[in-house]
Amino acid sequence: MAENRSLSSDGRNWKRMPFFVFFRDARLVFKLDTLGWEILGMAVPAALAVAADPIASLIDTAFIGHIGPVELAAAGISIALFNQASRITIFPLVSITTSFVAEEDTVGRVGIKEAEKGSDKQNETTDQCTPEDAMLEDMERGEAGKKGQNLEKSLPKDSEMKEFMPGDVKLDLEKDDPKQNVENAESSSAKKSRVKRESMQENSTLEDVDRDFDDDTTMDGKAGIGSSKRKSAKTKTEKRHIASASTALLFGSILGVFQAIVLILGAKPLLHVMGVKSSSPMIAPALKYLKLRSLGAPAVLLSLAMQGIFRGFKDTKTPLYVIVVGYTINIILDPILIFVLRLGISGAAIAHVLSQYLILSILLCMLMRKVYLLPPSRKELQFSRFLKNGGLLLARVVAVTFCVTLAASLAARLGSTSMAAFQTCLQVWLTSSLLSDGLAVAGQAILACAFAEKDYKKATATANRVLQMGVVVGLGLLVIVGGGLYFGAGVFTKDKNVLHLMYLGIPFIAGTQPINTLAFVLDGVNFGASDFAYTAYSMIIMAIASITSEYLLAKARGYIGIWYALIIYMGLRTVAGVWRVGTATGPWRFLRGRMLS
Repeated sequence: MAENRSLSSDGRNWKRMPFFVFFRDARLVFKLDTLGWEILGMAVPAALAVAADPIASLIDTAFIGHIGPVELAAAGISIALFNQASRITIFPLVSITTSFVAEEDTVGRVGIKEAEKGSDKQNETTDQCTPEDAMLEDMERGEAGKKGQNLEKSLPKDSEMKEFMPGDVKLDLEKDDPKQNVENAESSSAKKSRVKRESMQENSTLEDVDRDFDDDTTMDGKAGIGSSKRKSAKTKTEKRHIASASTALLFGSILGVFQAIVLILGAKPLLHVMGVKSSSPMIAPALKYLKLRSLGAPAVLLSLAMQGIFRGFKDTKTPLYVIVVGYTINIILDPILIFVLRLGISGAAIAHVLSQYLILSILLCMLMRKVYLLPPSRKELQFSRFLKNGGLLLARVVAVTFCVTLAASLAARLGSTSMAAFQTCLQVWLTSSLLSDGLAVAGQAILACAFAEKDYKKATATANRVLQMGVVVGLGLLVIVGGGLYFGAGVFTKDKNVLHLMYLGIPFIAGTQPINTLAFVLDGVNFGASDFAYTAYSMIIMAIASITSEYLLAKARGYIGIWYALIIYMGLRTVAGVWRVGTATGPWRFLRGRMLS
């Protein structure tokens, strides 16, 4: 019996290890409770917003393709260069902005609630201790009697009083009992206090009636003076100073202008690096498209910084609506500028830039209703915090980009057929991750708020739910991507050799979807805990191991070896994220007490 008890105890202790936090309440993964709706309410709009840009770029490409193959190739290279430059600056800025705004907003709301509670308690204390109530309580407890006795003692003696009074008053005073006079004085005082109290109650009742009347007239559409004041006060409290939001906008402006200058002035050498030589027929349209599109870089970075701010407020719907409006205008302007006004590839670039500035303008107007764009003083700007964490994430983005770029470079060395198959499969592989980005954004925002409130119970539940949802989404993508690519590979090419290599890559592309989704969601979970240093350093270490495996496996196994190396790369990313949470280290150390207690 003792041995069985010991074994069962060991089993329970094993299940209480922090690693098993991933499996806690797994049956609730499909439950649409408050947390489930909160996650889905943020994840779905965020995923759609992320998917809107590649969809719009695809439509742009379709219009440009009707101009000619040279313009299509030139636009493709320019878009790839612009997106690569933007990704390096956008990802760190948006990621840290979401976490910092969520933390600061939560801390501010908690402070307001505590202040309101303190004022309510003070008002209750004041209401309960009015002078009239104190007097009535004293009288009920007999305190007034004591005061009356003191008053009686303080009165002059009868003989002394009689000497200074007229005769008729003396007779009356001799007839009256001093104690009775004091009691009469007490009853008179009580009557006065009762009358005063009833008067106050009547006045307060009238005030309540007036207030109710104001509320009723407000509901009927007649704005009373009192209700309008309350509404204006409420509006003022809703608009607040968020220092991290102001800092993000400042950094977005600086980075956007810097990116535009670099791309415009360095367009030709950068295109040379991409393989477009001076003698190539693509150089002229590529330069024209890249320079015009670079004018929209400030709008792109600022609008994405604002999206990070809205995400910090747990609002992913507003950016989605604005993005849909902006890209709809882009699609409408494309045929007008390209074909009607005969601007060609320049018209496509102008349409995109105009849509980006439209998105920026609308988001700016919406944001100004929520926060003050300028901080009270420059000291409140969080330059050092943004630079430190942004620098860490920048190193991380460079490591990630280098791993993927190296894989494409190794595939290109195998020949044009291998490169065509690899590039197509890689785009499908990366595009399918957009759905998991929505879960990552939702998890990051909710976790940042939970950590700011020190609500570790909600932090644990949120991490559980988004990771379990990520596994479900990954399994769904496994079926969709695998089946779609197997039956739809012919849409991309008719070349039999390319199709053969694509079919060889399907097991890797589809089979890694659960791993990819889990890796991306874990990034959002760790970002929500503001664990930027760990995610950066671990990614750099994993990138070194992945780069080594890419070289070795590409040399040994060729095309298939590259995919093996990418599986190792994504697997190591997932292990790094799981290790941080599963070992309850860093910001997750609170799991030790919760799981082992």
